[in-house]
Amino acid sequence: MAVQHYQYLLLMLGCLVITLPLELVLGARVYARWRLAVLALVPTVLLFSVWDVIGIVRLHWTYNPDFITGVHLGVMPLEELVFFIVIPICGLLTYEAVGTVLKRLRGRDG
Repeated sequence: MAVQHYQYLLLMLGCLVITLPLELVLGARVYARWRLAVLALVPTVLLFSVWDVIGIVRLHWTYNPDFITGVHLGVMPLEELVFFIVIPICGLLTYEAVGTVLKRLRGRDG
């Protein structure tokens, strides 16, 4: 299988790597509080997976087989499920990191 078939997954890995310093340097504590992260992710993953499957079945969108592995969960490519997990994690990391930084800045002012 050519490297291009992993493009979608590599992009998701890149998103996680780019946001990792938010956890390690800024102390976002998303990975440290993984149970809360899972609770936040479950409804999002379920809702968007159903939405995606409906879109695929109704032929509203498709996925270029040149850029995915070909592994499917029913009609949905594995990469799409990974997207529904990774992007919310990156959003949580960003949200928590901003909150942490603002809290630190307010501490200096007060």
